[in-house]
Amino acid sequence: MSAVDRLLAGEGQRPRADARRNLERLVAAARAAVAEVGVEVTAHEIAQRAGVGIGTFYRRVSSRESLLESVLDEVLGEAVAAADQALGAADPWQGFHGFATAFVRLRAESCGVGEALGGACGPALDRALSEVRERIRLLVERAQAAGLMRPDVAWQDVAFLLAAVATGPSTIGLRAGDLQWSRNLQVVLDGLRTTAPSPLPGAPPSQMTAIPTGGERPRTA
Repeated sequence: MSAVDRLLAGEGQRPRADARRNLERLVAAARAAVAEVGVEVTAHEIAQRAGVGIGTFYRRVSSRESLLESVLDEVLGEAVAAADQALGAADPWQGFHGFATAFVRLRAESCGVGEALGGACGPALDRALSEVRERIRLLVERAQAAGLMRPDVAWQDVAFLLAAVATGPSTIGLRAGDLQWSRNLQVVLDGLRTTAPSPLPGAPPSQMTAIPTGGERPRTA
């Protein structure tokens, strides 16, 4: 379901053409703003980007949060669709490679998506995040079963590796190249395919059962 259709689902009647156009403009503006600013973007900034007043904003959506959740759910749905396409690839490694590239590009190009994948939106996106986790698990296990990915890496490790690929614009006085995320990803992918891996220390990541707040420590399952 698209973000627009999700937002319209609760209205119970077909909106006027101009009302739908305004909603489509708000969704497009929210998606661009989330990519550039992150999930803390304000309703006023979204309305300004969409070229509508704040009154129109709240006539078309019930809250800033519901708009952002719908937009992020739509974007994460695109990641799931990319994974499903990858699962249908004849070559398991090429399928994983294609998904990894699409997934990391999405993280690199959208500040808000990176925050959402990190749990910044709380339980609102639990279903979408669960689907992303499941697809990564299936892709990793498929590549390992075909002997195309080192078998000692857990799929949870792969989720963290892909998250780590999208770096900031600078570090220790160095400026990232225009495709730094792609260079980083290639190094990670080569490491996942190595035929002579070094032993991995520690245990693989585990799923959090609650989002930590403040100084609380996360509980793990």
